[in-house]
Amino acid sequence: MNLIKLQIVELIDKYHHMTSVAEILGIKQPTVTFHMKSLEEEMGVRLFESRSGKTFLTEAGQALLHYSVKINALTQEARRVVKEYDSLYRGTLHIGASYVPATYLLPAMLHTFSQEFPGIRMLLSVKPAPVIREMVIRHQLDLGIISSEPFVGPVLHAETLCEDDLVLICSPHHVLAQKESLLPEDIAQVPFALHGDESSTRRLTNHWLVQHDIRLRSTVEMDSLEAIKQLVLLGGHISFMSRMAVQWEEQQGLIQVLPIPGEQAPRHIYTVHNKDRHPSVQVNRFIEVLHEVMNTQPLLHQPIG
Repeated sequence: MNLIKLQIVELIDKYHHMTSVAEILGIKQPTVTFHMKSLEEEMGVRLFESRSGKTFLTEAGQALLHYSVKINALTQEARRVVKEYDSLYRGTLHIGASYVPATYLLPAMLHTFSQEFPGIRMLLSVKPAPVIREMVIRHQLDLGIISSEPFVGPVLHAETLCEDDLVLICSPHHVLAQKESLLPEDIAQVPFALHGDESSTRRLTNHWLVQHDIRLRSTVEMDSLEAIKQLVLLGGHISFMSRMAVQWEEQQGLIQVLPIPGEQAPRHIYTVHNKDRHPSVQVNRFIEVLHEVMNTQPLLHQPIG
């Protein structure tokens, strides 16, 4: 088994045509066929099958695909790290972030880093935290920065940057803002803006609702943090949201921030990388700059409550 055979497995699954695979790899179609047959002989099982003029992976081929994707990604990473390791001033850095740090933390960080290292190409993928974790596991990202409840993973290393607990937000004129203390039951009495299903905020909200046996009566579901804030600003709805996401509105007196009644799971901003992935000098410097930027925003370090 060699690397080109594993590349063929991944490309056959994507394109289903040996001609396309040959063009991408820069080899002739008979060579692709030779490698496919050779791989089947090595493995002792049928890996490919033809249907309607196209080539597909068998069930055994699909099992091999799982490892082919990982090995191919590691191979690309190894080449990149070896090629770029001696320089902080060229290369590509692919960062993944969930919505809160991507919107409210990383712009200042990316500005500082790009000024110091203008030759490094920066790519930022913004996805829900679970998606970013999976991309890190699959070696699709150099580093993940996510807002999440505590988690564990056999191949993930997470480092806490700061607290990012949820708070209840409402208009300063909302009836709940006038209460001296809130009970979980009070939440069910007013319209509530829910985050999208894939967000960590939604998971924590659902956990809180189950924990306190609360059923919301009137809800609106939105995938956008800014859309939720605009809805809350109108005065009728409330929501749970990251404290980091509403710092400016709170300082301007536009949104009232209240502690969520009852117990809730903690949440933090984490940097996440794959333990099997050798961090490049670019990644290490990026993390250093990230901590430097964090130190200039002391409000992020204050405990919530």
